[in-house]
Formats: sequence, C-alpha cells, structure tokens
Amino acid sequence: MTDLPLPPAPRPAVRRRTLATTVTEQIRDGVHRGAFPPGHQFNEAELAARLGVSRGPVRESLQRLVHEGLLERIAHRGVFVPVLTEEDVLDIFYARFALEAAAFRRVMSARPPHLVDALNTTVDEIARAVEGNDWETVGDLDLHFHSQVIEAAGSPRLSRMYTSLISETRLCLALMADVHPARQDLLHEHRELTELIADGDVETVISTLTRHFDEATVTLRRRLRESHEQRHPEPPGP
Repeated sequence: MTDLPLPPAPRPAVRRRTLATTVTEQIRDGVHRGAFPPGHQFNEAELAARLGVSRGPVRESLQRLVHEGLLERIAHRGVFVPVLTEEDVLDIFYARFALEAAAFRRVMSARPPHLVDALNTTVDEIARAVEGNDWETVGDLDLHFHSQVIEAAGSPRLSRMYTSLISETRLCLALMADVHPARQDLLHEHRELTELIADGDVETVISTLTRHFDEATVTLRRRLRESHEQRHPEPPGP
C-alpha cells in the first residue's frame, strides 16, 4: 500500500501571526509619531476599520504593546497611551542608566571589534540629520546609538530589558520633538561618548552618560510642566 502524503501545514495561523506583527508595528509607530497622543483610548472596532483588518489581530497587538510597556490597560476602562508624569520620566531614565552603565563597562572591558566604527557611522548619520533639521531621525538615531552599545555587551537578558525601556523612552522623546537645541546637543554628546569608548576611559564615559541623562530629564520635566499648564491653564485672576 502506498503511503499517503502528509497534508500541508495549515497556513492561516502563520498568516495571523504575521498580520498581528504588522498591526503591532503600525500601532507602535503611530504612538511614537504622535498619531495616538498621550491619553488616547483605543477602540478595537475603530482601529480595525482604520487599519483594514479584523478585531482579532488588533486585540492581540494591543495586548503585546501593553506587555511591552508602551501602552497601559486600565481596569474596566480599556487600553490607553500613557500620560507620563515627572516620576515616570525619572524612573525610566534611572532604569536606563543602570542598564547602560553596565553595558558600557562590559563593552569597554571586552573591546568588541568594529563597535567604534559602527558608532562613528551612527554619529555621522546624526550629523546629517541635524544638518537637515530632521529631528525625528535624530531621535531615532539617538536610541539606535545606545542600542548598539547594549547589543555589543552580549547579554540577551540585558537586551530584553532594554527593549521594554526603549518603548517608554520613545514616549519621552515625543515630548522633545521640537526642542531643536536639545537635539543638536545630542550630536556632540554622542561623538564624545564614541571617542571615550575608543580611548577606554570608563569613568569619564560613565560621567558623560550621567550628564547626558541628567540634561534629558531636565528638558523632559520642563516640557511635561508646560504640557500640563496648557491642558489646565490657571483661571484668570479677579
């Protein structure tokens, strides 16, 4: 008796995973670019119609992004884009500094080949973006620079923790999208960090990283206060 061939593996599940991934990327990008501003509540039916998909992939994507930390689920209310507080900003950058300081120390101890060349390439891209007043790209390249150092540390767990923090950091950077002087300073700071890595000066790198994060939090806290004042203006005096 001739053996019957095995039936092909079902494809819909693979397609569903791919569709959910695509929808996740679209929602994530919309949050990063401000299409879904802080405080925005997601409606599954409306979002599905907007993206031209069924509600299943949308529901799965929102759950992924809640787990990732980019969105928040409020009991009995739904899924929202978080409205960051000053405490949130301080905590995000506190956690980022802890992870990045560890990564910089390991990287400068191991001196992985080609890292400095890769970082210099990123800094050159930042310079071109600054020259072209492309501040959105400057922000993206800022995070890419730091992610390169994290990946070079060679710790999958560190990288996994950092991925979640980067999603929340992008919410912070959206507040700085039009702060051009602050973005221009990033070019000098990242060039300085690259030179210090090349020189192997660990303590100065950590000091520079501290200053880099301190300046960012000062700017972000100021923008949060300005945003709050715009949403809740003081009543006119008598």
